[in-house]
Amino acid sequence: MGSGLLFWQNGSYSLEGAAGKSTLKISSIGKPVEIAGPWQVSFPPNLGAPPEVTLPELISLHRHSEPGVKHFSGTATYSKQVTLSPGPSSGDRRLYLDLGWVHVMAQVHLNGKDLGLLWKPPFKVDITGAARRGDNKLEVLVTNQWVNRLIGDEQLTPENEYGPDGAIKVIPEWFLQGKPKPPGARVTFATWKHYSKDSPLLVSGLVGPVRLRTAIRRRISS
Repeated sequence: MGSGLLFWQNGSYSLEGAAGKSTLKISSIGKPVEIAGPWQVSFPPNLGAPPEVTLPELISLHRHSEPGVKHFSGTATYSKQVTLSPGPSSGDRRLYLDLGWVHVMAQVHLNGKDLGLLWKPPFKVDITGAARRGDNKLEVLVTNQWVNRLIGDEQLTPENEYGPDGAIKVIPEWFLQGKPKPPGARVTFATWKHYSKDSPLLVSGLVGPVRLRTAIRRRISS
């Protein structure tokens, strides 16, 4: 039964299997191509962030000057038009999207096709079947942690009182009754004060660099 290997660099490779040793030469793999900015980033409502911002280049959201972006927690959607020329090849040549660094997980859509969830390095996905010659619509949905929003809320007027140990003194009546949190400047609610306004923020969002990478697949006989 055959199996396949992906090769990411040109060169001469020595392979050893049950059938003995063999040499395989790989060529025509181009260099990675960076997908540079700008990127449009949209945010869901009622989480303290503006509806949309433009990033001239990818940065961690915690470095943004806008407080609602800086302290955003949730799922942000990064959108961009990507031009592919001369376009992806089929067969043994595969086209991959390498997201670089993501904090903490990403879901990739290309031309409306869901290419799956990436939750650990390497944040890389095969886009050969979804890519097309010319313009391509790329969307990367990135979900981070709640930490930055909790710290952001600590910059605002307290809505509850907490003891020296961090535990809330009185559970709000709306929470006991299973109702939504009443409208207020703060987005989050916790029964424990985990962070202060001076706690360090976490790296957040799509950090990149985002690159297109070509790989060659070769079937290897066992």
